Amino acid sequence: MLWATHMATNPSSSRENHEKACKEIHDTWDRLNHLGQALAHKTRIELRQIRDTYMAMYGEDLAHQLQKTHATNPKNQICSILAMWVMDPHERDAVVARDAIEQGDTMHKALIEIYIGRKSSQLLLTQQAYNAKFKSHLDQDISITEPPTPYQRILVALATSHKSHHADISQHVAKCDAKRLFEAGEGSIGAIDESIVLEILTKRSIPQLKLTLSCYKHIYGHDYVKSLKKETSGEFEDSLRAAMKCMYTPSKYYAKVLYTCIKGTMTDKSSLARVMVSRAEIDMDEIQSVFHGKYGLKLEDAICESIPKGDYRDFLLALATKV
Repeated sequence: MLWATHMATNPSSSRENHEKACKEIHDTWDRLNHLGQALAHKTRIELRQIRDTYMAMYGEDLAHQLQKTHATNPKNQICSILAMWVMDPHERDAVVARDAIEQGDTMHKALIEIYIGRKSSQLLLTQQAYNAKFKSHLDQDISITEPPTPYQRILVALATSHKSHHADISQHVAKCDAKRLFEAGEGSIGAIDESIVLEILTKRSIPQLKLTLSCYKHIYGHDYVKSLKKETSGEFEDSLRAAMKCMYTPSKYYAKVLYTCIKGTMTDKSSLARVMVSRAEIDMDEIQSVFHGKYGLKLEDAICESIPKGDYRDFLLALATKV
C-alpha cells in the first residue's frame, strides 16, 4: 500500500507521493480504515503538505471534510480525531477553545492547557485563528459569565500574563513572589488571598511563574500545589491547583488527565483525543513514563483495555507510540 512508503527527499517525488496519498483518500472516502494509521506517522510538515495538496486537487479542505463526515455520523470517532490531527496546532487550539467555552466549566481544563502550555507567539496565532473562524475574541469569550467563575478569573489573569513579554526571567522576583504566595496561602490563617495570587498570575510571564514555583519548592520543601490540599479549600483553590499542576509538572498533569479519561466511569473521548493529539509531538514519552510509574499500567495497555477495538483505538495507539 502506498501509505507504507517513506516520504522521498526529492521535491518532485514528495509531490507525487502527496498527490497519490490524496487520491487514495478521495477515492476511498467511505473506507477510512487505513487512513488513521497512515496519517498518525506523518510529521507536522507532511500533514500540512498533504492538506494543501488535497485542497489544490479537489477544492476541499481535508480537515473540514473529516469534520463533516463526523457530523453526519457522530459515532465515527476516527474522523473527529483525524480532523484535529491534520489541523495546524493554532487552528486546533482555536476549535478546542470554542468547544470548551460553549460547554462551560466542564471543559475548563482545555482552556487552561492552551493558556499555560503555549508560548505567547503561539497563543497569538490561536487568537487570530479564533477571531477569523468565529468572528469573536478569545480573551473576551473566556469571561462572558457574570460573575466570573474561579476558573475564568484564573484564565483572564493568564491571558494578561501573556502580554508580559519579558525575555529574561528574574531569580529575585521569583523568590519574592514565592514568599508572597506562601504568605497569601499556607502561611496565613484562613482562606487563600485570591487577590495576591491573581496579581502575580497577571503580572508575570509563564516562564517567570514556572521559576516562582521552583523557588517555592526550594524554599518551603514541597510543591505549591500541596499547600492547596486543605480540607477547607474551595473552588478557587481547586481551580488554581489544576492550573499550577499543568504549569509546573505537565507530564504528571497530563498522565492524570489521560488516566481519568480512560479509566473513569465514562470514557471522556473528547478530552482523551485532545490530549493525545496535542501532546503526541511534544512530550508523549514523558507522559507515558509517568503514567506507567504512577498507575502501574502502560498507556497502550490502558487504551486497549478501555477503548473498543477499531480504527479509533488503533489511531490512539499509533499516537501513543509516535516518536
